[in-house]
Amino acid sequence: MVGGVDTHTDFHQAAVIDSIGRHLATQAFPTTPDGYRRLLNWLRSHGEVIAVGVEGTGAYGSQLTRVLRTHQVTVVEVDRPDRRARRANGKSDPLDAYAAATAVLSGRASATPKNRDGIVEAIRTLRVVRRSAVKARTQTLNQIRTLIITAPDQVRERLRTLHTAELIRHLARCSYRTPSGTQKVERTYDPV
Repeated sequence: MVGGVDTHTDFHQAAVIDSIGRHLATQAFPTTPDGYRRLLNWLRSHGEVIAVGVEGTGAYGSQLTRVLRTHQVTVVEVDRPDRRARRANGKSDPLDAYAAATAVLSGRASATPKNRDGIVEAIRTLRVVRRSAVKARTQTLNQIRTLIITAPDQVRERLRTLHTAELIRHLARCSYRTPSGTQKVERTYDPV
């Protein structure tokens, strides 16, 4: 038999078809270690597992893919059905799971999922975090520069020519009034 899995955050919808494409069964399983074990046992209860098509092997289905591979099950990466096919056949999680299994059986899906472990995954993770930090830094600096442009003349003239590091140090040391306007607070730390 061939399995198909439509992956989600909290549950995965699994389906099994036989070697000629007949729909045998479908069932939902939680995305927990016990849920993955139950899903694998359920697939095997229908016969010898030839392969399992999984949607989102690099996202929602990544842990399921690891579990299946650990148990020597062939996993095939399946793209989500295109919108036209979904409109023609209807949209439901069981239908998507059957479509994943059918795509594997027919050969439309044949991609081997990437391994999500080792040094390559560690580097990918670091790159994702770095890209996010750089984006956040850029957005913050753009907001500061925009606020300087709209600030009163006295403030704008003092800050507009400062280079970024100099501007951040200056702003970190600035005094400001509390919401009541009665007390000044001095910042004395120097940001990294």
